Amino acid sequence: MAISARNVFNGRVTQLKAGPINAELEITTTGGDKIVAIVTDASLKSLNLVVGSDAVAVIKAPWVILQAGTPEYRFSARNQLQGIVSGLTRGAVNGQVTVTLPGGAKLDAMVTNQAIAELGLQAGSPVVALFKASHVIVGVPV
Repeated sequence: MAISARNVFNGRVTQLKAGPINAELEITTTGGDKIVAIVTDASLKSLNLVVGSDAVAVIKAPWVILQAGTPEYRFSARNQLQGIVSGLTRGAVNGQVTVTLPGGAKLDAMVTNQAIAELGLQAGSPVVALFKASHVIVGVPV
């Protein structure tokens, strides 16, 4: 699949809570990491999503927020995935930070170079990647 988003996770729908307007679904990746998505009821129906469906979760790198160090707050973001910084590429203003998740998948975040410095990010740094369930785009095989 050719797509501009850096983060594409193949998996299966393992939980589903349908509602009259939106549905919350959990996609468990092939490595066992869990990603929660919010989709409209119309999308749920048009994609024929049910528990056990093969699905792909797509998250654009700018939608990922990284947290380093000891947390001082709890956050409302449904997805809070712990990982280790495994790559760092700095640009003129922003950098791409690659986080390896416990299941082995890699998640990229685009953050400012200032944030990279302030968070002390480097290879081996433990981080938490946060992103809202509404920022997860769900696809199914055709």
